[in-house]
Amino acid sequence: MKGIILAGGLGTRLYPITKVVSKQLLPLYDKPMIYYSLSVLMLAKIRDVLVISTSKDLPLFKELFGNGEFIGMNFSYGVQETPGGLADAFIVGQDFIGDDVCAVVLGDNIFYGNGFRKLLERAKEKVENEKGAVIFGYYVKNPADYGVVCFGRKGEIVSIEEKPENPKSHYAVTGLYFYDNSVIEIAKNIKRSKRNEAEITAVNNAYLEKKVLSFLKLERGIAWFDVGTFDRLLEASTFVSTIQKRQGLVVACIEEIAYKNGWVSKESILKCAYKYKNSEYGSYLNSVVMEN
Repeated sequence: MKGIILAGGLGTRLYPITKVVSKQLLPLYDKPMIYYSLSVLMLAKIRDVLVISTSKDLPLFKELFGNGEFIGMNFSYGVQETPGGLADAFIVGQDFIGDDVCAVVLGDNIFYGNGFRKLLERAKEKVENEKGAVIFGYYVKNPADYGVVCFGRKGEIVSIEEKPENPKSHYAVTGLYFYDNSVIEIAKNIKRSKRNEAEITAVNNAYLEKKVLSFLKLERGIAWFDVGTFDRLLEASTFVSTIQKRQGLVVACIEEIAYKNGWVSKESILKCAYKYKNSEYGSYLNSVVMEN
């Protein structure tokens, strides 16, 4: 399975702090925001990742991750110069995906909680073995701000509506999706929206029409943040800070995940720790090796 992180866009809702830097490179507490979305793919044991961003921002992502070898991964990079919709990622990344299945995560989405890894494993296994698509839903107070899942009397999905004025449920579709290989052709052939973008909701509804769309709920105990505003950025940072200070465990530590996945050696982690030796992050990496 291949993984794609969408880190494009202009981030205008966060101006002026995103005037000269990609939103996904902003600090979310103690690490770049994109670490959190990358950690999702890593928890799903996905090692081949494509980062899609603008030509202006891609050099910074390349400087941050390189080829991914330091965490036992393989990184590729793709350009999306102008906002073309989330589904445009499958067109940009079609050569990267090839004949494989894929998972897509938005670079400004943060997930955390007990049982989340098992949900990722279920989604990956379903798409790899049964094809189709898997989306995740999260109960929110303000569903009109999101793509909303509409259910039938038996609890089945009957439609997905993009930012409806009168939402038919409180379940928002999160920025995490698993698709079989047919997603490339679906993305090429969906009708563009009024803003001339290939909407991910249209892709999901195409799978729904074929009756091969699965829906997994992120229940209580799992947190999801869509970091698109100043308040949400602050809320997510505060959440991570609280968890880390309470437990002493770092959320979305990509080196730790790589080590526990068996992708890198103890020596590799110690080398990263030395690189960050003047920060608490470096000290934490040392402790990861000592505990094991």
